[in-house]
Order: sequence, then structure tokens, then C-alpha cells
Amino acid sequence: MADLKALIKQGEGIAVEFKECRRTLSRDVYETVCAFLNRHGGNLLLGISDAGTVTGVDPDCVEQIKRDFVTAINNPQKIDPAYYLSVDEIHIDGKAVLRIFVPESSQVHHCNGRIFDRNEDGDLDITDHTMQVASLYHRKQTTYSENKVYPHVGLNDLRTDLIARCRKLAGVWTDGHPWSQMDDLDLIQSSQLYQTDTETKKSGITLAGILLLGTDQLILSTVPHHRTDLILRKVNLDSYDDRDLVRTNLIESYDRIIAFVQKHLPDPFFLEGIDRISIRDAIFREVASNILIHREYTNAFPAKLIIEYGKVRTENSNKPHGFGVLNPTTFTPFPKNPVIGAFFREIHRADELGSGMRKLMKYGKAYGGHDPQMVEGDVFRIVIQVPEFGAIAPQRVPLKPASGAQSGAQSGAQSETILQALEERPLSANELTKTLELKSKTGAFKRMIKELLDRKLIEYTIPDKPNSRLQQYRLTDAGRAIVKDKGGK
Repeated sequence: MADLKALIKQGEGIAVEFKECRRTLSRDVYETVCAFLNRHGGNLLLGISDAGTVTGVDPDCVEQIKRDFVTAINNPQKIDPAYYLSVDEIHIDGKAVLRIFVPESSQVHHCNGRIFDRNEDGDLDITDHTMQVASLYHRKQTTYSENKVYPHVGLNDLRTDLIARCRKLAGVWTDGHPWSQMDDLDLIQSSQLYQTDTETKKSGITLAGILLLGTDQLILSTVPHHRTDLILRKVNLDSYDDRDLVRTNLIESYDRIIAFVQKHLPDPFFLEGIDRISIRDAIFREVASNILIHREYTNAFPAKLIIEYGKVRTENSNKPHGFGVLNPTTFTPFPKNPVIGAFFREIHRADELGSGMRKLMKYGKAYGGHDPQMVEGDVFRIVIQVPEFGAIAPQRVPLKPASGAQSGAQSGAQSETILQALEERPLSANELTKTLELKSKTGAFKRMIKELLDRKLIEYTIPDKPNSRLQQYRLTDAGRAIVKDKGGK
């Protein structure tokens, strides 16, 4: 509400347009949408006069206006290529205002066969201005690599199960979502994942379509350097404690990033108003989508998410629009892959452009005690401070076994490390060997585990099946007391 009032107070400009639309949509609504898509995006507010007065949309007409807009915007005879947009209903002083956020598109769009662009004065029909049209096409083609067309790739090369899953996700979050009425080809085309190259006139699935919905083999044959490296590095600073090398489609890549974070980061109790929310998930939902949506996929630099003691770092290749630490109060978001971003928004894996930074700043300090830091450059970096609940302090574990008295001292130190590691969560034997940087379950390791079990400092999570492949170890109350005495939580 406050953001919308500030937007109205700001007045019309290159990224803001008011329309009264009391009982029906005016024709120039679609021209403004087309202009926003072709320029840098913007906010279209219905129920506001040109002077910025809240006139409101007739309550009896709100639902019909919403339906008319969504139907028209998905009709290629109105907007071509079609582009799905949603309408938000907000009430100001008891009056209904409809807000339509239009992101910048990576394609050139037509409205009723005409091309519109945007400047401070409003919407401009540039169809008959050859140089302006050529400049617009050139800017889109050179800026957005996600639109590269692969003529040899068609619908049959994509994963139909993944398309079905995305259709279902969109329907879960938005009742009556247009995708629910579309077949696979219509969905792909409406999402701008199937395009025609303006130079060769050949049609095919785009790079965005391959990355979002392609098979792993297709993705790696098209973008062989594609990967997201997830690393946990808290105990073994020379290598890693856990790792997931993700080389699959962006939908499942997102799921694996979130799963890795949930596995290795605490989720402290947090109330927003009277509701408990997961600020960990709220923060890293934005981090995951940022890594995947705003990456420059023609660059071979691998994306990384590294969990360290007290912080998380991310890195991904970038086509920068500035350099240095971003200031949240002056930051202007720029879409790096608008088609991928729009697809993620439809399946509720991302919000509108710019909201991610606001959420990071909103929850970041509450989570780790410091504001997150975002650094723009050829490599885009995010640093987020995170809490440590019973975590092991960074240390380098000896790589070679000692002998005699040294071996006994090392064994005691390793037993302490095991107890500290188990304070955070139960672990399997394989996970504990990684924590100790052992290549396998050595005889000394097995004796150490047996001793801890005999002393009742640790116990099986599946006591009836000691040899189960799902077996893990956890601390007993006696084990927790020892860790606490040693300075643990």
C-alpha cells in the first residue's frame, strides 16, 4: 500500500502510467503494455487519473476488466509475441486500483501490428521509423543471449513431465491460470521459449527454453559449461565437507539449491506480526532465483553457492550495468534474462523484478546480524551473514595419521569433533568420515564410534537395525553435556 501511494505521488514517467478505466479497459492500455515491454518495463495503474487522483475502478467491473485484460494480453492478434501478465487489485481509501507490473521483455513486441516504444512523454508509435525499429531490434538481440534460437531443437526435445509440472505449479498459485488451458506447444510459445530468428527466419526452441525444460543431455550439449556448484566448507577448509554439483534444468536446479541450504543452515524461530515464517527460506528463495535468473549463460564461469562458517557466498557470471557494492536505496533493477525471469514468476519461484533485494535486506540482518552485501561486476557476488547453531569452528584436520602419544591425542580431538558435529544434526558414518577428512571408514574410525557408543555419548537413530543403510548417529544427553562443558551450545 505504501509503495503504491509513493508510486502515485511520483507521477507519470518513463516507467509509470495512469489510466482511469472506470468501467472498461481503454484501447491505449495495450499500447502502454507494448511500450513497457519494448523499453525498460514499468507499472500501469488502472483507476488513477492523469493528475494522479485515485478515481477507482467500478467494483462491479473489476473481475470483468481482469478477465478481459488477461485474455487480450495472451492473444497474439493484440500483443505479438503474446506475454502473460497478472493484475493485482489494491484498495486505496476504499477505492479499487488495478496494478499491472510489466517487466522488460527480451523481444520486440507489436500491438495491433504496430511497434510502440516509451519515453518520458508516453507511448510512441515507431513502426514507420526504420532507424528506431532497427535500433530496438539490435538492442534486444545483443543484450539477451537467452533468445538465441536453436532451429534443430523442437518440442519433442523438451521434457514433457517438466512442462506438466510447471503447468500444475502455475495453476496452484493462480486460479484459472492460462497455462491450464494450453497444450505444450501453446505454453512454450506463450512463454517466448519458441521463437523465430529475425535474420535467418528459422524457428526453434531458444536457449531459455533449453535451460528451463530441456533434458540434461540437451542442456549439456548446448551449454557444456553449465553448472551450479553447491559447497559446504566449515571444517575442511582445504577441500569441502559436502558438495552438490548441479548440471540440470533450472527448475530442478532451484529445488536442489533450496534443499542444500535447508540441509546445512539453521532456521531460527522468527515472527512476522503474529505469524511464524522461515526467514532462511525467504532469503535463500531469492538467492536461488538470483543465481539462476540473472546469470550470463554464454560465460563459462561456474555459478557457486558456498556455505562457510558464519556466512554464505554466491558468485555467478554477469553482464554488468555498473560496478561496485549496490545501494538498496538507489538501486535500479535490470533484467538479465527477462524470459527466464517471467517463467520463474509464473511458477512462483520468483517475484517481480527488484523485490528480491528488498527481501534480502528486510530479512538478512534479522537472520545473520548484518545486512547482506551485493557486488555488481563481471561476476555478481552476494555475501550473507548466517547464524551458527552449535556449528563446528573452522579448523584444518590433520591429513596424515600420527603415531604413539600423538595418535592418542588426535583420536581424542577427532572424538570431540564428532560430538560437536552431531550437536547440529544426526549424521551418517559417511558424513562423519567427510567431517574428519578421512577417505574411508578406517579401523581407528570404527573403534572411535564404538567407544562413543559404549560410553553412551552417542546412539543409533535406528537402534533395532545397526547395519541399516539409513543408519545415522545422534548425541545422547550425556554427549550434549560434554559438548556444553567444552564450550559448545
